[in-house]
Amino acid sequence: MICRILLLISLTSCVSGRLVVAVTQTSYQAEENHNITLEWMFTTKRDGSSTSLSIICYMVTDRKPSVLYYLQKGIEVPESQDEQFAGRVQSEKAALRKGQIRLHVSRLRTDDSGLYWCEVKIDDDLGANRCHLNVTATVDHQQGSGGLYVGLVFTAAGLIAWGVLFCIERKPYYRY
Repeated sequence: MICRILLLISLTSCVSGRLVVAVTQTSYQAEENHNITLEWMFTTKRDGSSTSLSIICYMVTDRKPSVLYYLQKGIEVPESQDEQFAGRVQSEKAALRKGQIRLHVSRLRTDDSGLYWCEVKIDDDLGANRCHLNVTATVDHQQGSGGLYVGLVFTAAGLIAWGVLFCIERKPYYRY
């Protein structure tokens, strides 16, 4: 599948002359506190004549775009990263030379859910693509079983109390 996508990217760039950006997945699903790798692929100039590579990846929200990753003319600009992602996003530098953007996002939070957009610029060529990430809340299994345990204890205590009262009331006593 990936080979077909790469072939499509190569053919499209040869025909159109435009920079093509593709996603390996259009949708990602993960649980909070887990890690994930978001991936995009882009066409690279085969002759090595590229003088600059700039990439900006961000999460689209109603308020404003939140910068996830920014590379300007081949140099990372971490101070441009939104505080929501600070210290949680790592890029694979070697992948960039192969035309791949691999961003590792750690310690996911539910507010990381949304649309992620990545724009790539090489010289005067520009391309972009998007994917969705849905982060679900982690279910606390211990809390659920703790509630069950408390419920069982109260049920057992109630049954014992009922049994004691039943035995006391049923105790025969004779009056002659």
